[in-house]
Amino acid sequence: MTALLETSGLKAGYGDFQALWGVDITLAEGGCAAIIGANGAGKTTLMRAITGVLPCAPGMVRLDGAKIGGQSVDAIAKLGIAMVPEGRKLFPSLSVEENLRIGAYAGRSGPWTLEAVFELFPILREKRAVPGTSLSGGQQQMVAIGRALMANPRVLLCDEISLGLAPVVIRDIYKALPRIREAGASVIVVEQDIAQAMAVADEVHCMIEGRITLSGAPGDLSRDDIHAAYFGVAET
Repeated sequence: MTALLETSGLKAGYGDFQALWGVDITLAEGGCAAIIGANGAGKTTLMRAITGVLPCAPGMVRLDGAKIGGQSVDAIAKLGIAMVPEGRKLFPSLSVEENLRIGAYAGRSGPWTLEAVFELFPILREKRAVPGTSLSGGQQQMVAIGRALMANPRVLLCDEISLGLAPVVIRDIYKALPRIREAGASVIVVEQDIAQAMAVADEVHCMIEGRITLSGAPGDLSRDDIHAAYFGVAET
């Protein structure tokens, strides 16, 4: 597969605190990569650097080979990178439909319309007029995913979309990923749930303290490999 998104020696942080130390990942066109790691590993920081929330050098992030590191959030959104943020971050004063429509601000054309999102998550059609934050946690997550899809992204970044949700809800949400990929988006999933990440990804990257400690296809990684990379110790 052709590389769509790449990070190369990516370094980023918060003021004087450096959180990423030379991160290299590649997302193939049409692919799904998973970033796993414990709290504080740098997973969300990586997503923020890719989307322009945190500054980095131009060549540290590339889309289709073009240097996009350090560009503004708006510019990167218009290039086709959208994020489903951890904690959903819906607007409490807006209805479900209004929250979804905000996602289209980048003005990109593509398969994802309001109707297409309602077909993906039918419950949102029923709830379209109610405040987004009045929904259950799982339904709010569907709104957050739908809002990102309304940007018609080439790359969809999903940050901890299963966090705090019941297993049955997580299963329903992850069932949407194949349809999202079929519609043309490549996906990066940030997960603490190793089994869930391994089940959906073509490539898995494990992070500890801002560094990639293991990368590979799920079928090529043993339980011991993942345990050692995830916790930084070998299993006894």
